[in-house]
Amino acid sequence: MDRFEAMQTLLAAIDGGSLSAASRALGTPLPTISRRVSELEAYLGAQLLVRTSRKLIVTEAGEAFVAAARRLLEELGDAERAASGEYRAPRGELLVAAPIMFGKLHVAPIVHDFLVAYPEVTVRLVLSDQVIDLAEAQVDLAVRIGRLPDSDLIARQVGHVRWVLCASEKYLARRGEPQTPGALADHDCIAFEGLKTYRNWPIGSGPAERSITIRPRFSVNTADTVVEAAASGLGIARIMSYQAADAIAAHRITTILRNFSAPPIPVHLVHPPQRIQPLKRRAFLDFVVPRLTQVLATVHDIVNPG
Repeated sequence: MDRFEAMQTLLAAIDGGSLSAASRALGTPLPTISRRVSELEAYLGAQLLVRTSRKLIVTEAGEAFVAAARRLLEELGDAERAASGEYRAPRGELLVAAPIMFGKLHVAPIVHDFLVAYPEVTVRLVLSDQVIDLAEAQVDLAVRIGRLPDSDLIARQVGHVRWVLCASEKYLARRGEPQTPGALADHDCIAFEGLKTYRNWPIGSGPAERSITIRPRFSVNTADTVVEAAASGLGIARIMSYQAADAIAAHRITTILRNFSAPPIPVHLVHPPQRIQPLKRRAFLDFVVPRLTQVLATVHDIVNPG
């Protein structure tokens, strides 16, 4: 029995929730996966997993062994990367995740410049509005917008964004500019929604926050289409400041009801803890943090002139 192989198989089964998931993740036949786990349990003289028809349950002995196995495999990975030179110079592949529009607008251009500066590093940029489990997906670094839950992830804040209300001058000339949040109920609005409707907009912050029921003339599930609809004069949109900044700078839309601003939302770069941080990630952080900080400061200045 190859103990390292058996430990990798056990962790893949636990992380995936089943032996079948481990089989798919490792590209190994299911009988082989089952045999490896059984052989490991026989070698240790302890039951690590309880197999039910629906899921795997880790035993008390299994929890202790799994924690130790994770540490051991991480240290082995560190040793292999050190031997291959990954810790002596930035090289290798980085897997980076970011929200779709934020990634397209602000992360991808910085990645392009990073790749020019570090020719021995490659980057896989995954754009998704879903919260990705970094450990499970083996993501090196991710952009997170919003308050961070308690976790063991290492986080560096690079700025903040906020929700803003926008419309084109053409629309405001035709319909007038609302002076209070309640007036939005009488205006044409553009809803950022998918299959589920989202017809209540929270306006303001703290004790003054209130929810306004809107009447959409147009609904769509991508932020860039919301911006274009607002710029064309269809109505009032509620979008994130980083999504609106380019159109505001080009005078295609303008912010309204600025006295009823929403609270700021932090933006962080997060990554899993690691005893020895690979130079490729350290170089990426050192490159991205000041540039993304400057980008978000510029967005703030555009959306909040003066």
